[in-house]
Amino acid sequence: MVVDLPIAYVSRPLPTDEDTGELLPDDALQLDAFNPGAQLVLRDRASPSAPETLITGGVFPEGELYDVKDVEPSYDGTRLLFAMRAPEDPNLDDDEQPTWNIWEYNLEDSSLRRIIASDIIAEGGQDVAPHYLPDDRIAFSSTRQRQARATLLDEGKPQYSGLVENGDDEAFVLHVMDNDGSNINQISFNQSHDLHPTVLNSGKVLFSRWDNVANRNSISLYSVNPDGSGLEFVYGYHSQDTGTNNSTVRFLQPREMPDGQILVSFRPEVADSLGGDMVLIDSANFTENDQPTFANSGATGSGQASASVLEVSTDDAVPSRHGHFSSVFPLDDGTDRILVSWSQCRLEDPTTGAFIPCTDANLAIPDITEAQPLYGIWSYDLAGESQLPIVTPVEGSMFTDIVALVPRALPAFIPDPVVGVDVDGDLVTENVGVLHIRSVYDFDGVDVSPLGISALADPLQATAAERPARYLRIVKAVPIPDEDLVDLDGSDFGVSTQQLMRDIIGYTPIQPDGSVKVKVPADIPFAISVLDANGRRITGRHQNWLQLQPGEQKECSGCHTANSELPHGRPDAGSPSVNPGAPATGLPFPNTEPALFADLGESMAETLSRINGLAELTVDVEFTDVWTDPAVRAKDPDSSFAYANLTTAIPTTLNCLAEWNSNCRTTVNYEEHIQPIWEATRTPVDDGSGNLVDTCTG
Repeated sequence: MVVDLPIAYVSRPLPTDEDTGELLPDDALQLDAFNPGAQLVLRDRASPSAPETLITGGVFPEGELYDVKDVEPSYDGTRLLFAMRAPEDPNLDDDEQPTWNIWEYNLEDSSLRRIIASDIIAEGGQDVAPHYLPDDRIAFSSTRQRQARATLLDEGKPQYSGLVENGDDEAFVLHVMDNDGSNINQISFNQSHDLHPTVLNSGKVLFSRWDNVANRNSISLYSVNPDGSGLEFVYGYHSQDTGTNNSTVRFLQPREMPDGQILVSFRPEVADSLGGDMVLIDSANFTENDQPTFANSGATGSGQASASVLEVSTDDAVPSRHGHFSSVFPLDDGTDRILVSWSQCRLEDPTTGAFIPCTDANLAIPDITEAQPLYGIWSYDLAGESQLPIVTPVEGSMFTDIVALVPRALPAFIPDPVVGVDVDGDLVTENVGVLHIRSVYDFDGVDVSPLGISALADPLQATAAERPARYLRIVKAVPIPDEDLVDLDGSDFGVSTQQLMRDIIGYTPIQPDGSVKVKVPADIPFAISVLDANGRRITGRHQNWLQLQPGEQKECSGCHTANSELPHGRPDAGSPSVNPGAPATGLPFPNTEPALFADLGESMAETLSRINGLAELTVDVEFTDVWTDPAVRAKDPDSSFAYANLTTAIPTTLNCLAEWNSNCRTTVNYEEHIQPIWEATRTPVDDGSGNLVDTCTG
């Protein structure tokens, strides 16, 4: 096969144990793993006989072993981005070794450069998985955590890169920088890894997110705008068990196909075979394998299907008769072909040691074992159901990260919002966004309120005491520091480590129809809880991190249960809101203050914010009845749980008690804030044995 377009790929030795020679599995979440001996190779044509050029050959002294991965071509096919790590220095400790850096190769003049020229800045974090944006900026995954570290400083904490939620490694999250390495900005705020960014034709950045709040442990697809706004779930959170024999699989290395489907590497998180299947996802019509979008309700079929002509097993306990795929790249040249790194299924004869094919007869041989993989590069024709070799595999080595340098159409360009035009300048100055929930009583398109949303919204039909949802609490994740900074023990978290460390950002009243519209600090990972009149959580914990950019306004219909697979988190996929909103324009909601006149369809929170201004969070739990028309009935009484009333330590600052701002945090430490309440002197009481005690500890 001869195709007149260059290809590039990584050639590396198989990862093996130095002592035993046994194959080491590939862990998709070890993003900073260093496997020396890799090289980046360029071929003039996608042909077995085409000449090769070793792109990375002269970067380091001869004989020193480095590592390369995450190869990505430019849209015009003239440049390559990739991540490379310098050789290990035996004279340095582990935390002083070189970091992963992003490099660019130009085919037109054969030049090679590191994107971030400064050694100091380049070594400021682990940078991997680069991808060109339409304006030639670069999206990548990194441990730099630029904005998160700045927020820690604003909170009075030391700057550090937080660990993932299981505490093993620093979290890789998405960043964007200019092509010269300047203007590095963090655009995602997950507390575990955000992996493999790619750009959709729509201009949005699609990526794999490791959701590990409370050890949930799933890797599914999300998308976000290049400025960090518009974060939303795309596909796969409840489809993690759709592998062979219901084995657990992950959705990795997504790429958009010419027909709009998403091609992913579909494999175990830790792959003994170093690969898995390649799967096509119909994300336009499905949010899970068996869950269509609302517009596609009632559709038959499923959201995903293998792109392989023959069956590939994702259960490493069973040999895969059709081998495994390590990396995939759609050619996008009108031929329906994919470049793949593929290894056939081979067995090792226990008697002779010879490699033999995976036939039924051979699989039945006693004590038969699977041989080490043999990954070569192939052209995989989906339409013609054929497979042709491009790079012949070599024993003990593997070829992966295959890409073709074929010119492709630029995706749509999503410009950063212009302050004062696209976003409110005051919100940007305050460093806040706006969260609007149409009704917390809307659970997956069902009104779960006791009287119905319209009845609860009518003061004549329901008092405040009859409304179960009274307040919304916003909490922020506190990144887990390295043990060299703070040595945390499991007992430091109390009865469970699942929720790790949290700061309370503040509280806001929920309006009678269940709606909320409130300012929330930008550039933080936050979650929400619905509370009753006493400030106690009445729904399940929100176990996915939300985020807002300065000035961004995010709206959601309502809530969902933890196990619900119905579409949520995607405005284009979920059901319409069950909150009907205001019945008419220019009139108040029924039996409410006449001055609070509504526009048709507005939630009560929207009306209130339009007339009285956007609500701000408070550190105290406070309620004032602003809705009841006193001509109809008496207003509901005010209520307040105020920290100022404590005689023990207050878990926030006096400035935040007086006026909330985006840096206000309520930090409750048991030893500092709770134990003193038990020890506080009170009116003496008889303990039942004739002894007077005046503390709870007594």
